[in-house]
Amino acid sequence: MELDRFWAKRLTPSRKGTRWDQVLFILVAYRLLSPGSEWRLYRQWFERSALADLMAADTDLADIHKLYECHDRLLEYKSAVFAHLVARWRDLFNVSFDVLLYDLTSTYFEADPPLPEGDKRRFGYSRDRRSDCVQVVIALVVTPEGLPLAYEVLAGNTQDKATLRDFLARIERQYGKARRIWVMDRGIPTEEVLQEMRDSDPPTQYLVGTPKGRLTKLEQQLLTKSWQEARPGVQVKLLPEDGELYVLAESADRVAKERAMRRRQLKWLWARLKQIATMQLKREELLMKLGAARSHAPKAWRLIEIEVAESDALFSYRLNRAKLKKVRRREGRYLLRTNLTEQDPVKLWNYYLQLVAVEEAFKNLKGDLAIRPIHHQLEARIEAHIFIAFLAYCLHATLGCRLKALAPGLTPRSVLDKFGGVQMIDVHIPTTDGRELLLTRYTEPEKELNLLLAKLKLVLPQQPPPKITASETAPATPV
Repeated sequence: MELDRFWAKRLTPSRKGTRWDQVLFILVAYRLLSPGSEWRLYRQWFERSALADLMAADTDLADIHKLYECHDRLLEYKSAVFAHLVARWRDLFNVSFDVLLYDLTSTYFEADPPLPEGDKRRFGYSRDRRSDCVQVVIALVVTPEGLPLAYEVLAGNTQDKATLRDFLARIERQYGKARRIWVMDRGIPTEEVLQEMRDSDPPTQYLVGTPKGRLTKLEQQLLTKSWQEARPGVQVKLLPEDGELYVLAESADRVAKERAMRRRQLKWLWARLKQIATMQLKREELLMKLGAARSHAPKAWRLIEIEVAESDALFSYRLNRAKLKKVRRREGRYLLRTNLTEQDPVKLWNYYLQLVAVEEAFKNLKGDLAIRPIHHQLEARIEAHIFIAFLAYCLHATLGCRLKALAPGLTPRSVLDKFGGVQMIDVHIPTTDGRELLLTRYTEPEKELNLLLAKLKLVLPQQPPPKITASETAPATPV
């Protein structure tokens, strides 16, 4: 990736000789290999790792104050990093960047409000199910290969539909105008923004999910269309409408999954209502138990009509078969809309399936790279923390692309775990003249790891040369 050269030109050493590019390397390697807090990096991880030996540096390089100060030097180079990565990925993997996947996630903080006015940490819809914590929203653009093109940190109360217009402009400023296809989930674009995308020069093409209300509006027209097979187990209907193409897709696997989930909820709710009906309760207790049942099975609740007596602790319930029939008809179905002229249902469906790549990116950021929770208190360092996690994910995604070509079937995390089996040890050998011979050696890789090294076309460095201490001077004899 040549990130070492990139940062060496920009993070120049301090007057005291601190190599800030090496401090950043430590932070990114830590986030990739064994993510945790900067305090853990300073107190435990660095001295137990082999980085000091590999970098020919002392442990002062991972001083806690240097780690924090390094955060303060990074954000001004964010756009330059994006441009550098795009150029490198073009060279390495011949990536075209003509299809872009856009989505949002959130990450929470262990911080105590109130926070300063204008701070991005705000309460909002939490995808981490931590509504008790303030958060920020992260908007991310990746390629179908999972390579991140850009990201932005937004206020935690930002609505999804308010983000797209600014991001489209940002990508255009960074990389120029081009014919790009944006693939997004429902809830992100508004009708106004989609119209702007259609009217732009050249037109910005899109394929987006559509709220279920639109399916109700177009249902009668779609009934007249015939199904086409997109791939085994997936069939679609195409409906041109007002300069757009609507794609109704039905997945047999998704039908089975959603139907099983709905049956399980409905079975539980029906049994629970039957159980509540036999209890001797006060009216207030009855309402509380019904409310708890509703929160436990909200989708099944919509299929049952419940009537509670106005004054007594009595209620009746029955299955709404008309709603059930409507829900069954829509299970496993998606309505997509696009301004692409492409009429091949296979290509359109495959475009939408590529949204899995951005979901996988969020999974890796929150799982393997442990971006959450964030304990920083200063907003600039919070953004720098996310930037370091982004750099670590870039390495993670690059390794993933190399593995697909050279060692398919392996994941980046499994490969890093295999390399973790190589240890570096210090062997101290005393000499007859009172000196000490120090041999720093890494353990020889096992057969399976040697095979992996060959597949990835990697060669381990030579063992470090031995070091010998000077002989100790004999203490002076008192006269």
